[in-house]
Amino acid sequence: MNYGRVTLVGGGPGAWDLITVRGLRALEKADVILTDHLGPTNQLEDFLDLAGKEVIDVSKLPYGRQVAQEKTNELIIEHARAGKHVVRLKGGDPYVFGRGFEEYQECLAAGIACEVVPGVTSAVSVPAAAEVPVTHRGVTHSFTLVSGHLAPGHPGSLINWEALAQVGGTIVVIMGVRNARAILDALVSAGLDPQTPAKVIENGETPQQRAFSATAATLADTMEANNITNPAVYVIGKVAGLAHA
Repeated sequence: MNYGRVTLVGGGPGAWDLITVRGLRALEKADVILTDHLGPTNQLEDFLDLAGKEVIDVSKLPYGRQVAQEKTNELIIEHARAGKHVVRLKGGDPYVFGRGFEEYQECLAAGIACEVVPGVTSAVSVPAAAEVPVTHRGVTHSFTLVSGHLAPGHPGSLINWEALAQVGGTIVVIMGVRNARAILDALVSAGLDPQTPAKVIENGETPQQRAFSATAATLADTMEANNITNPAVYVIGKVAGLAHA
């Protein structure tokens, strides 16, 4: 049987022109595009001729509308088995909290060829859009990226928040709006200096981008006062104090 193929494409953090050239070429050749809600996925008509292409929304909105991962996997396999070129377009990078490897494994198990096209991750690019480098010579030589989807103390959490508070360097949190206060309280309680600079960036790399500076002690209040919603990234560390605003 002649199966089609699958390309997992990282679309980048927001602006459509941050997708890679390889990713754009894959989209141009696609028969079916399965999209998320992040990155350039809601701008497809602005930069891509969709004539003859089927676009399927399989978004997972935080604490909102959800398409089960199993259903997404089924759609990928179904259309590839029909001989089509399927592009799974994801925000950011497919392998950075994007569940891309799960989809890659499903393709391999089904005997379907799958290529992975890396994307620009919001963990680095969104802070950069707000003048925050996650590393800087003479300031920090490391950064740690964590998912804030589960709060400290949650039985499913795999993060040692106490150790993270002691590591030093920059802490970048994505998917952490809802649990921001619990996360910051845990870090400060574990020894992180409450005056450590912090910054939150909402809708990074889009026309709706907003950014607010604070400290580890005040960031949760700042986020609540400004009604910060997903998608947002926050940065905790000395580098967050280097920005002009």
